[in-house]
Amino acid sequence: MKITDIYQLIDAEHEGRACKDLDEKACNQVPGNFLLITACLVLTKLGDLLASPKIVLTWLLGSIGAPAAIISMLVPIRESGSLIPQLAIGAWVRRHPKRKAFWLTGSLLQGVCVICMALAIWTLNALQAGMSVLLLLVIFSLARGMCSVTIKDIQGKTIPKKRRGRLSGIASTISGAITVIISLAFFSGTEDPTVTFYNLLLVLAGLLWIFASIIFMLVDEQPGETSGGKNAIREGWNNLSLMKTDADFRHFVVSRALLMGSALASPFILLLAQQKAGTPALFASFLLASSLGASLSASIWGVMADTSSRQVMFRGGLIAALCCLALFVVEVLMSEQNVYLYAVFYFVLSVAHSGVRIGRQTYLVDMAGGVKRTDYVSVSNSLIGVLLLLFGALTSVIASYSLPAVVLILGLSGLFGAISTWKMKEVEG
Repeated sequence: MKITDIYQLIDAEHEGRACKDLDEKACNQVPGNFLLITACLVLTKLGDLLASPKIVLTWLLGSIGAPAAIISMLVPIRESGSLIPQLAIGAWVRRHPKRKAFWLTGSLLQGVCVICMALAIWTLNALQAGMSVLLLLVIFSLARGMCSVTIKDIQGKTIPKKRRGRLSGIASTISGAITVIISLAFFSGTEDPTVTFYNLLLVLAGLLWIFASIIFMLVDEQPGETSGGKNAIREGWNNLSLMKTDADFRHFVVSRALLMGSALASPFILLLAQQKAGTPALFASFLLASSLGASLSASIWGVMADTSSRQVMFRGGLIAALCCLALFVVEVLMSEQNVYLYAVFYFVLSVAHSGVRIGRQTYLVDMAGGVKRTDYVSVSNSLIGVLLLLFGALTSVIASYSLPAVVLILGLSGLFGAISTWKMKEVEG
């Protein structure tokens, strides 16, 4: 079967073409690029699931006795570390007509960092291992930020509108399904898997990023627009003026900021569950919930995003907000809960966050063209990274007094975010 035949199965209703926003040469390469980029995203998304700071890294460092202060920094560094530097990274990447090498290098660095994390946990004491993982996570996050800026720009140059959402959706579905299989195979027993087993998961995750970088070499990328600024940091700083001059972009950033609860709420659900039980089966249920949430919903969200990414953001944000508010009500009104109910909430939140993520990614790529696309990505991601640190610090203080209160605040924020998203304009033509 030819590459074009495989692509036709995925994109039958458009007969594999209809790429109005790409030139003829790039349009001819769409089938091959679509499958190659999908394969790379499957590998990296699977790596993300197998090396998740919210679940796997947190459990691993806890199991070897790393200080709680170190463990609490995993998610903020993982998220903000990849977002904040994008203001400068985006301006730097933008000056090059071809950006494939940046994604390739970033993926390779992520793989090496994750493998080194496994080696640190294997060979060092608890404190040394924890500090080493944090340092490696900083490098990992910087590489991740470079990939994030680059992949959206490359998708904009190689994949036409009304295909980008389903590309992300298919990749998330396949990687999530594979993680479900791994979870069922290794966490169905009654014995707690060893630290060595989890370290092997990290090694596997690292190899996936390395393999992805090799496959990405085959992507056919046409030269894109560049800007001639000499100082990337100064250019990035100047790009902040978009928040003042571009009302549609400003509205998007505000909506995205209010919807941060879909990502931030997950560890608090896990903490509430751990207060009641800390069994291997409970851990497995959360891993399964996260995997199923991605595999069952991502492709559906992706197809919907190609029609209206705004509505996908709205629906995902509303579901996440209602999930948090419902969990708060359960915590306040019910004295006893089945511990696996928290895994159900985690599943619903995973589905919702998948919608928010795919919706905002597709919206951002579709609302901008040419060099402006990279500006939008870098500015929005850098601002959200700063807000994540600030909001994370605030919720961590509140969490020391009341975990349900944090869930309530995140739910209310998401509710306002859904309302704001509903008022954004459509960008899919």
